[in-house]
Amino acid sequence: MKELLLGNKALARGLYEAGCSVVSSYPGTPSTEVTEEAAKFKEIYCEWAPNEKVAMEVAFGASLAGKRSFCGMKHVGMNVAADPMFTAAYTGVNAGLVICVADDPGMHSSQNEQDSRHYAAAAKLPMLEPSDSAEAYEFAKLAYEISETFDTPVIIKMCTRVAHSQSVVETGERVLPQEKPYLKNIAKYVMMPGNAIRRHPVVEERMRKLAAFADEQTGEVSVCPLNRVEMGGTELGIITSSTCYQYVKEVFDKKASILKLGMVYPLPEQAIRDFASKVERLIVVEELDPFIENQCRAMGLAVTGKDIFPLEGEFSQNLIAEKLGLPVPAHESLKEALPARPPAMCSGCPHRGLFYTLAKNKCTVLGDIGCYTLGAVAPFSAMDMTLCMGASVSGLHGFNKALGKESEGKTVAVIGDSTFMHSGMTGLANIAYNQSNSTVIILDNSITGMTGHQQNPTTGYNIKGEPAGKIDLESLCRAMGIERVRVVDPYDLAECDRVLKEELAAEEPSVIISRRPCVLLKYVKTNPPLRVNGEKCVGCKSCMRLGCPALTVKNKRAVIDATLCVGCGVCEQLCKFGALGGIQ
Repeated sequence: MKELLLGNKALARGLYEAGCSVVSSYPGTPSTEVTEEAAKFKEIYCEWAPNEKVAMEVAFGASLAGKRSFCGMKHVGMNVAADPMFTAAYTGVNAGLVICVADDPGMHSSQNEQDSRHYAAAAKLPMLEPSDSAEAYEFAKLAYEISETFDTPVIIKMCTRVAHSQSVVETGERVLPQEKPYLKNIAKYVMMPGNAIRRHPVVEERMRKLAAFADEQTGEVSVCPLNRVEMGGTELGIITSSTCYQYVKEVFDKKASILKLGMVYPLPEQAIRDFASKVERLIVVEELDPFIENQCRAMGLAVTGKDIFPLEGEFSQNLIAEKLGLPVPAHESLKEALPARPPAMCSGCPHRGLFYTLAKNKCTVLGDIGCYTLGAVAPFSAMDMTLCMGASVSGLHGFNKALGKESEGKTVAVIGDSTFMHSGMTGLANIAYNQSNSTVIILDNSITGMTGHQQNPTTGYNIKGEPAGKIDLESLCRAMGIERVRVVDPYDLAECDRVLKEELAAEEPSVIISRRPCVLLKYVKTNPPLRVNGEKCVGCKSCMRLGCPALTVKNKRAVIDATLCVGCGVCEQLCKFGALGGIQ
């Protein structure tokens, strides 16, 4: 049956048809939908793990047990999962193990723009890179065959444009593979030095076989070729992959010859040499780093790439045409300048009251990854650092150890409930163990908000919304050695201010849990929108310090947009004239 599928949904369909039985992932844009879609198949056990390292280890355990498994993450999540992944390259697999990493060129929702292809080379694992939904679907099935044929985990690299675009996919039926019983094999799976040193030559030999497979497309795997040549004009030969292939096709059509790579590691060296011999000029078109280009240069080929194309950002048809000296279609500019629309916390966001309090108290705030990172933008500008998941807590400890009394009474860490479970706990354990006078604020909005409302170990529900084990944050923090644990409602500005001052003044580690569910959750009941009493409003703009999208000023008076206001009442607490409130 032919269907129009999102790239991530197509990949999930491929997992299903290939007989995948276990999926463990951590949500991260643009990878999240793969696992969400896989969870819709009753035949696949799916879960959100606390972090990517745990997810990778769960998937490895399922593979070891003889079931095809999958682990998905975004590019920065691969940094977290790298520890087990590198060693899994040495152990190999029992049943197939597929790892999906989704890169984010252009940093639409990420803190960096790293190129995950380097992980394939560093870990010595094969990497497949689909260019549309149909390939995402096919490559998912092919990855399991490669995994079991060559005894290796296989990485599928997605990117934002492939993951979140749609194309036609012809789907089939689920086919369960032949069972692979677990057999005890200490020499293969117990990676102590004496065994690991014997596995390294196995890895190198496997890479040689994979390189031959990439080149010849022969062996036990008999499916559509991963790498293909599309000959056209021979003045220009382009080596490319992923979405860049689509852009190149649109720009050149048959005017150039194309070597389209579906396996970006290891590369098909002989195929590249053969292709290069047939064209007058060789160009590599790839986003971010010169990964393919450098390998071509190492082969001794004269190739053009990053000397004309940028090292950063997403490519486009027009960019490729411009860099190669081709005509670029004229653009028609808008006649009116559109107002800037910077990202902002939602109306009624529970984080707003807390960040107002932090800004009011002129706190130094070490932040983390989540919706609350928006506390760094105006009007609060209440964040001094965001590095990676969990770094707020560990960073706070280091900051206070470095500066002592100079910083202890005015510096805090802010971290979400899901991020705290991901990698904040170890930082808090360090604070408790090594005793820095640090105040950690856990922003508990009862969900993983930034990636679209996924459950986590603190919510009490699993990926399917079924009741699950629930971690009590207060008890956990106390069990880790933190004696001062306070809970506040971020809608109560006076309470937030009082508790913050008390904990910053305390001379011991403390945790403040700012608890109120995300206002966008379906079960959260909002209040009627507030109104402005025009006779009482003096236009002081005190309410505007909240940066709430529902509040504007017109004719020197506050105005509330009834379609946005959720009646949280936080703005009422800032109005000294009683001009805000009531029911419209």
